[in-house]
Parts: sequence; structure tokens; C-alpha cells
Amino acid sequence: MLRQIGAGLTAPGLGLLAHPARAAPLAALVLYGPPAGPSIVLAEAVASGGLAPLAANANLRVWRNPDEMRAGLTSGTMAAVVLPVQVAANLYNRGMKLKLLNIMTKGLLYIIAADPRIDSLPALKGRKLAVPFRNDMPDFVIEWLLAHYRLVPGNDVMLEYAGSPVEAVQLLLTGRVDAVLAAEPAATGATIRGKFLGKSIRRAIDVQQVWGQVNGREPVLPQAGLALLDSLTAANPGLADGLQAALEAAAAKVNANPSAAAAHAAPALDFPESILAASIPSSNLTAMRARAARPAIEAMLRVLAERDPAIIAGRLPDDGFYL
Repeated sequence: MLRQIGAGLTAPGLGLLAHPARAAPLAALVLYGPPAGPSIVLAEAVASGGLAPLAANANLRVWRNPDEMRAGLTSGTMAAVVLPVQVAANLYNRGMKLKLLNIMTKGLLYIIAADPRIDSLPALKGRKLAVPFRNDMPDFVIEWLLAHYRLVPGNDVMLEYAGSPVEAVQLLLTGRVDAVLAAEPAATGATIRGKFLGKSIRRAIDVQQVWGQVNGREPVLPQAGLALLDSLTAANPGLADGLQAALEAAAAKVNANPSAAAAHAAPALDFPESILAASIPSSNLTAMRARAARPAIEAMLRVLAERDPAIIAGRLPDDGFYL
């Protein structure tokens, strides 16, 4: 299913947490995150007590597929969710009352492969590439990049869609595909698991670098961020600012001490600590305020909309989208 821009804890952030409460803390706050790197930051915020000023009881729950996430937002049962930025933009433009608080990674997509000849997107011609979550962010990105190199999916490159990152990696390990488009921590997990099976699986292509080269921009894919339903923020003044400060602090801790962060996140993500710790340096985790990241977000959304304007419901989100 974008390394350190805005990830550090700032003095203003400390002030937001230390300021006398503008409203009583919530009885409970549940943060929902993907089965990928950004949830490590959420887990750190929960485990470190950074959310204590905001809620008496704070928890992280991981959604397992995009359909589950969309259903939770639509029903209102998930009021604070890390999700693909283009999904948030689409829902906002279609009338859902939500806003984007931040971006939580500058990009964590890689193409992993065993064949050393696969070292660029053109080298995928005639190969089979596994892609998790059809019609979601990784799928949109890779199809746009393939088109740039005049590679037609289904003709020049065969795309094998999988229902999860784990399933996609398994296709590579069993030799049914030549490469996998994998987000962290699945990419690191595949390289480590490959060693145990006697396979030299590596990160063959850094998708962020390719994205930057193709677009003439920095290698940043602001692909995931935390969205908050208006019903949550309206009922709890100060929550958005306090939550942002807590996540900035958590992101700094994660990047400074991957081993400790992995220990906090492993139970929720159902990944071994060693894999999570090894994945953090290549996950580009951050907590950059959405309004500050707006130029990078809009650049990405414009490119995706060139492929299909319906991806973002026909237009860029207006000012009201950005917290």
C-alpha cells in the first residue's frame, strides 16, 4: 500500500505539550497505522508516554489492508489514521470531513530482487514484478514510473498483484516473480529472510531516487501521513497541535535509537524486532507538518493525477485540507 525533514523535537513543540491544558485530556485516543514504517513512530509515541498529556489511555492499532482503513474512516470508527496521502486527498475532495496533519515518511518504497542485472527500471523489461495492494499508492507510483520509461504493464513488464507485502515477498522467495515492489519493513524482511534461504536478495532500486530523477526534484515521496477527522479535532481543541508535537518527538527518538523503537513497535506490527530495527534507516521516517510539506505533496499529487485525475477526485485539495 516521504530523511529527516521536520522530524526533530522543537522548542515550540515542547511548549505545546507543556502548556496548561486547553481542554480536558481524552479518556482514550486510538491511532490507526499501516503495516509499515510510519506505525513505528506511532508506537514510539504511545510507549514513551508522549501522548499522556492528550489522553488518559492511548493505543496503536494496525490496519491490515486499504479496504479496512477506508471502511474505518467512512464509518467514523477510525478518527486518527495514517494513510496514503493520495487517499486522504481523494476522500477530502469527495466531501469527507478530514484534514491532513502531517507526513510521516519521505518515502520507503524499494524494488527488491536477487538478479544483479536488475538495477534500474528499464532492466525490468521482460520481467515479472510483484506489487502489493492493487490500485493503491505503490501501484500508482510504479505504473507512472514505468510509463516514463515507455514500459507497458502487462506487455513489457508483467505485474503480479498480491494481497499483502508478505504475500508479494513470498512470490519472490519461491521464484514466481523476478522482483517485488516493497515498502519497509517488508523490504528489509525479505533481504534477511533471503539469507536464511541462501538467496542474495537486495534493494535493487530506490524508488525515491528514481522519482526525484524523473521529476527533477528532491528524492521525496510524501506518500503517507496522519489524517484526523474533523469530528475529533472540533471536539478537542489543541489536540492536533499536541499530537503533532508528540509525533515530532517520537520520530526523533525512533531515528536516534532504532533498536529501542523496534522493541516498542514489534508487537503491533507483528514483525521481529531485528527486522524493524534494520529497516528504520531506510524508512525515511519523519513527522513534518502537512502545511509545510504542501509543495512536495502537491508535486506528487499532480504527477499521479496525470495518470488518472480520479486518483485525487479531479483536483488538488484546497487550503482546508492542510492542518
